[in-house]
Amino acid sequence: MATITSNVYLSPQYTVPKDYHLPHGCVVEEIAGLIRVHKDGYVERPQVLPCVTASTMSPELNVISRDMVIDSATNTWARFYVPISQHKLSLLVYFHGGGFCVGSAAWSCYHDFLARLSAKVGCLIMSVNYRLAPDNPLPAPYDDGIKALMWVKQQVLYKGSGSNSEWWTTKCNFSSVFLGGDSAGANIAYNVATRVAACDGAALRPLNLKGLILIQPFFGGEVRTGSEKCMAQSSGSALNLAASDTYWRLALPCGANRDHPWCNPLVKVKLEELKVLRTLVCISEMDILKDRSLEFCDTLVRAGKRVEYEVFRGVGHAFQILSKSQVSKNRTKEMMARVKSFMAL
Repeated sequence: MATITSNVYLSPQYTVPKDYHLPHGCVVEEIAGLIRVHKDGYVERPQVLPCVTASTMSPELNVISRDMVIDSATNTWARFYVPISQHKLSLLVYFHGGGFCVGSAAWSCYHDFLARLSAKVGCLIMSVNYRLAPDNPLPAPYDDGIKALMWVKQQVLYKGSGSNSEWWTTKCNFSSVFLGGDSAGANIAYNVATRVAACDGAALRPLNLKGLILIQPFFGGEVRTGSEKCMAQSSGSALNLAASDTYWRLALPCGANRDHPWCNPLVKVKLEELKVLRTLVCISEMDILKDRSLEFCDTLVRAGKRVEYEVFRGVGHAFQILSKSQVSKNRTKEMMARVKSFMAL
């Protein structure tokens, strides 16, 4: 699993002495409590959320979870969630959020959310633990997403031949595969999907991609939207404008700005020629990304793409994994029901 560097100097209970000499040079980028990047490129990521094993599961969910290695060279792996069922189930390949720079498929909040989503929707979920920026800037996570899909294809081709993947491949309907994710993970899902669609999906056969599920997709742009300006410092949101800008500086290629197509999917692209899977976009009303998501949906619909969206009222960015309020719990149930109906079509 990806290594998380724990550092006592990032703890809010500890004050760094003024004469303390940073062994890796001064800090050049920082999002308080989440990531520090030093002048020599050294990256610190404090363990702000606990990582849990796949076996940490509520028995009443009737979901089996295990981890599998996708590529040992890049330390890319995935956590699977398989509901107990007598029927073949759709597969959702999911990418976690974290601004491309933090996060893990083993984080307790993702483990809990995806286990419950798997049980509620009645689908298999493959949660991909991809490489993080700035150590591995874009397009590394996109490459990991493609590699994950190709790995699934190989499991299909060799199923029934003693593969250690039989415990989940025998339960899966590979003609019904969806890509999805939240925040930066939704950005990854979108860019992986457009890459695959560009070659008509021929490289993935016999896998059949049926749809794209984007939860609070992390897109940006040089020109600020209304929600970015008005909700920039909202205390109720897990994402503010300063953190968003920092994530993009760390994730984008050197010299690129926020109008790079990986950040702003509506620029430098002939939308009429773009091949887009049937898409569901889940938007949070109190999210700084709300207006950008709405613009994304409206633009694709005008270009003739099959896009539908829903705005979840009274909640902010990443509410489904980070907020424990009753409103968030209710909206999370609504979101899961919406995903279920989308995947059922």
